[in-house]
Amino acid sequence: MSSLDKMWASFVAIGLMVVASLLISYARTRTQGWIRVVLSTVAFILFVPILLYMLLSLF
Repeated sequence: MSSLDKMWASFVAIGLMVVASLLISYARTRTQGWIRVVLSTVAFILFVPILLYMLLSLF
C-alpha cells in the first residue's frame, strides 16, 4: 500500500471518528428514548470501520 493510500485511509478514519463523536454527542444531549438508543448504536457500530481503516493506515 502506498503512502498516499495510507494517508487517505487515515483521513477516512478521522472523518468517521468525527461523525461518530458528533452522533453520540447529539444522541446524549438532544434525544430521548429509542431514538437515543438507535443513534448511540449506529455511532458505536461506526467504530468497526474506524478500527479497520486505522489498522490499514498503519500497515
